[in-house]
Amino acid sequence: MCTFLYYSDPKRHSFSIQIPLEKQPLPGYPEFPITVGEHIRKKRIDLGLLQREVAEIIGVTESSIWNWEHGTEPELQYNPKIIEFLGYVPFDCPDDAIGRLAWYRRVNGLTLNELGQQMQRHPDQLQEWLSGTRIPFRKNQEKIEMFLENQKTFLMPEKET
Repeated sequence: MCTFLYYSDPKRHSFSIQIPLEKQPLPGYPEFPITVGEHIRKKRIDLGLLQREVAEIIGVTESSIWNWEHGTEPELQYNPKIIEFLGYVPFDCPDDAIGRLAWYRRVNGLTLNELGQQMQRHPDQLQEWLSGTRIPFRKNQEKIEMFLENQKTFLMPEKET
């Protein structure tokens, strides 16, 4: 709200005009972000930061931020820093075990080798499961579930009620 006061001659009346002001969003401001880049752009604009400043926070080049904001997906290794910058995970966690395993890998920015070391599984086997070329047997499915339950990270974000 912006108020303008007008005072004229003391013998006359004074008056004020109130004009309601709405903050206009910047061009390209993603009100409902979908991609990781849109989430980054929204947070950056909300904080009043330049791409260069966000790049320093995440540990990448300014051109990486520009590319992400314009549709390129960040590499897995940068996801933990991006999530830290945003303050939340910008992608949903699926309900099925393989989907949650892929989500866990993505959130933590793990290579197949790193995930394989954590799970004591061969990276090729994990690749087959995550790509959908092979479905794990029931015994392996149970081991995946147990692995995910034992992680100290947030695996199932709280549902909004």
